[in-house]
Amino acid sequence: MVLDILNTKLWALGRTDVTVASVLIAIAVFLGALTLSWLFRKFVDRLRERSPQVSAPAFYVVGQVGRYIIVFIGVLVAASTMGLDFSSLSLFAGAIGIGVGLGVQDVFRDFVAGLILLFDRSIEVGDFIEIETGVTGEVKTVGARATTILTNDNVDVLVPNSLLLTGKLTNWTRNRATRRIHVPFSVAYGSDKEQVRAAAIEAAQSVPFTLPDTETRRAQVWLTKFGDSSLDFELVVWPTLEAVKRPGSMMAAYSWALDDALRKHGIEIPFPQQDLRIRSFFGAEEKAGLSAWRGERIEPERKTPEPAVAAHSINDAAREIAEKQEEKAQKAAAEGLKETAAVMDEARKADIEDRAGD
Repeated sequence: MVLDILNTKLWALGRTDVTVASVLIAIAVFLGALTLSWLFRKFVDRLRERSPQVSAPAFYVVGQVGRYIIVFIGVLVAASTMGLDFSSLSLFAGAIGIGVGLGVQDVFRDFVAGLILLFDRSIEVGDFIEIETGVTGEVKTVGARATTILTNDNVDVLVPNSLLLTGKLTNWTRNRATRRIHVPFSVAYGSDKEQVRAAAIEAAQSVPFTLPDTETRRAQVWLTKFGDSSLDFELVVWPTLEAVKRPGSMMAAYSWALDDALRKHGIEIPFPQQDLRIRSFFGAEEKAGLSAWRGERIEPERKTPEPAVAAHSINDAAREIAEKQEEKAQKAAAEGLKETAAVMDEARKADIEDRAGD
């Protein structure tokens, strides 16, 4: 009775009869492939957790591609148990063409884009990225259809893989390297630039995630603009990698530290203002003009002493450009010395060969 049920013909696929038994075997093979892919993913996840942080993205790529291969092989074997013949490429190509024609092209495009992202490694799991729409967050998974980005507000954003591949994308932590950030701030006109610089550097050093200064990476203060009511500066600083992944909190921390440091040094933070200056009133200017209007005696104008020449101050922006130019010049000189040495070496070898010939 059971054998009769298992051998019952359901439909014909080409020259092969599909029975209840073949369908059950195909389902079992497919479920086995899914189970094997799940176990494989768990195994790779454990290896990734125990491996160094640098090797984690590579394990993720291996896990994802391995899962796809296991499931694909399971589908092929399951289809073969039901009698589907893959030797006919025209049938397979026709099936794909029908699927694409029915609107699966978007899904297929996202799947291929996901594979390219995995192998290209332009973005990896753990990277902090920013896309054109303004969404920023850490890459958690690169799936078959979409990539999951976890924002700093603990919101999962699913972005189709094709958009990440074709759109503009900023990877803030590529190659697990930190980045230099610019924190703008303003002070009132008349503030001492050196005092402002000292206060900003003190603020940067007070923030715990600021990296120590080195020859190539150090905190700097740039005067970037003469505003309507302020001198506009930028604190240029190198934070840790984890701080770069939280731009909002990072900028808030530096702004807070800057406000504390400027208040400590008595540096005024500007506010919009307009001054009305009396150029000429009753033949006199400024206070003398007001005195003339009141009928008071006008004191003779005294010449103000010439302002003292400002002492030389440290210009971080100019120093950085000069250092880059000096670095390039040294590299060019070193390359020139190498070329000269190579030419002299060739000449010496030629001279030795000539003497040997004589």
